[in-house]
Amino acid sequence: YVKISPKAKRLALRLDSKARRVNLVIPPRASLKMAYKFAELNQNWIADKINGLPRPVPYVDGAIIPIMGKERTLRIVRGTSKVTHIDLSDDTLLVTTQLDDPSPRIGRFLKTLALTELGKLSHAKAAELNKKLSKFVVRDMKSRWGSCSIDGRMTLSWRLIFAPLSSIDYVISHESAHLIHPDHGRNFWVLCEKLSLDFAIGHAWMQKNGSALARFGENA
Repeated sequence: YVKISPKAKRLALRLDSKARRVNLVIPPRASLKMAYKFAELNQNWIADKINGLPRPVPYVDGAIIPIMGKERTLRIVRGTSKVTHIDLSDDTLLVTTQLDDPSPRIGRFLKTLALTELGKLSHAKAAELNKKLSKFVVRDMKSRWGSCSIDGRMTLSWRLIFAPLSSIDYVISHESAHLIHPDHGRNFWVLCEKLSLDFAIGHAWMQKNGSALARFGENA
């Protein structure tokens, strides 16, 4: 997949783990012929990256889905009501429905859950800095796990709910540190580590496994 990016300064190959493809990123004035040659020379790297992605985990009965630090078994049962009911317990995500494919409905439930649960943690983390978030939203983010401006506008990937709690806390600590430090200088990282419950484990897990969070869901 070719993407011409005004911000790109050189040819690059970037893995899109959700779409399960590698994007060829090209600066506006670059030669397409040279770009395709670049991709051809890196065919083995591209194949390794695609083949190395974990298997998708669609929302089907029996799927094991980690939600806010706990593995839950997805159970989909046929109901008598036209309204789909979804209940989350310690070990189960129970979906009672008449829908042939409740995946979109499950996705909406999890995004709403992410807004609530990640929001609670984010507002609490900001309070540790005697700050308040002026806006908090969750969405599907392609290239990063969150963003936060110094004036309190925070956005997180809703897919963080599939990560371990230490990693969720690390990402929220990272973004909250931007309430004080807009850059990634030394003082930023000192504060990020101070805010994190387990900086080393949370950061390392995201570095190694973050791309795997895209495998869960109706688009997997």
